[in-house]
Amino acid sequence: MFEPEIYRSRRERLSSAMVDGIALFIGNVESPMNYPSNTYHWRQDSDFLYFFGLDLPGLAGVIDFESGESIIFGNDVDIDDIIWMGPQPTVSALSEKAGVFRSLPLKNLEDYIREATSKGRAVHFLPPYRAETKMTLGAILSENPCKMRSKASESLIRAVVALRSVKEECEINEIEKAGKVAYEMQVTAMRMCKPGVTEREIFGTMEGIAWSKGSGPSFPTILSINGQTLHNHSHDNILKEGRLMVSDCGAESLMHYSSDLTRTTPVGGRFSQQQKEIYEIVLKANTESISLAGPGMSNRDLHLNACRIIATELKSLGIMKGDPAEAVEAGAHALFMPHGLGHMMGLDVHDMEGLGEDFVGYNEEVRRSRQFGLAFLRFALPYKPGHVFTVEPGIYFIPELIDIWKSEKRHDSFINYSRVESYREFGGIRVEDDLLITADGSRFLGPMAPKSISDVEDTCRS
Repeated sequence: MFEPEIYRSRRERLSSAMVDGIALFIGNVESPMNYPSNTYHWRQDSDFLYFFGLDLPGLAGVIDFESGESIIFGNDVDIDDIIWMGPQPTVSALSEKAGVFRSLPLKNLEDYIREATSKGRAVHFLPPYRAETKMTLGAILSENPCKMRSKASESLIRAVVALRSVKEECEINEIEKAGKVAYEMQVTAMRMCKPGVTEREIFGTMEGIAWSKGSGPSFPTILSINGQTLHNHSHDNILKEGRLMVSDCGAESLMHYSSDLTRTTPVGGRFSQQQKEIYEIVLKANTESISLAGPGMSNRDLHLNACRIIATELKSLGIMKGDPAEAVEAGAHALFMPHGLGHMMGLDVHDMEGLGEDFVGYNEEVRRSRQFGLAFLRFALPYKPGHVFTVEPGIYFIPELIDIWKSEKRHDSFINYSRVESYREFGGIRVEDDLLITADGSRFLGPMAPKSISDVEDTCRS
């Protein structure tokens, strides 16, 4: 945990942003995997971690915006718990670590909330994403659990997003730690990327590094020689000479802050000429985007600039045609890059996505596009110092998407479909880094994993 003052300050800043009422933060509970006592890997709710820091199941926190008081609700362990888990600190002792000086048994939570509602006080809560949390909220508030997301407090969502978006120095240090683990994961994957090796072997080794150096992966590792599938979680293939392996991975620090790096490696350690040509385009979009990132630049503008780079360079290979800027405005480039340039990162690898992407990345002035490709941009607002972002351009040749667009003659004034056919079996390339927006630009978080063609090839051979 951070020092108690960190959590007290966060709760005070949240209180100053809210008008009245109380906020209810329900921590996660253990979730059964296949029978009650065999549970999935434990992970605390990120918002509960942010404001209270306690990484244990079965807790809830309340912030009273009028009195300024905070309360932790939870149960002390009994002898049965001690037999299986050993001695545990009391809820009161835990609460003090979060700068909270009042704790009550969990059974008192329902009465506390009902007393507040009987007095006409607003009970603010964030959108629940776990069934157990929905059920608990529904029971406490006498509401249909299935409707709890729609009844979440918009004012609390906006206040939490404003706080969590700008990272404190202690958070940046944790993200740096996670970045070091992701670096090791990526370098190890490059060295293992040889013909005859199974994807599963590399995947397992990478995730083992995340567990041995931190709190595990920040998301299920994406690793495949079929990199044209953006989130490919199948690891059944055997690596073959001439293919490209996309590895998109990240780790959590011991305090659950995330990293997220992507590299593309040639199986056997040598890029073909065709692979080099496409890889250099993606790398150019990555490096030029990083050089432009800074306060005032919007993620949407940076995304569109990266798309224009991709369209311009694909035109030089005869894959696209016409005016690149017009092609991007029409959305023709999205055949090859159908996703956004990147996303916020922090306690969640897609930071605060559970609160609603439009609350995090858009506002009343900046609305989400409905255009294919651009619609998937998770964040479109200007950068501020303290923002942490990924920059991850890519180029993909998705046969099923190519067939649909070609049959419809979609954007055929910008796409040379006869030339595209020679890339049908190419796969995909993505290069991703983690950036902190600073007062005068940006800087990398964590060590730089090899990404130039020569560095990648040298790492493969090392």
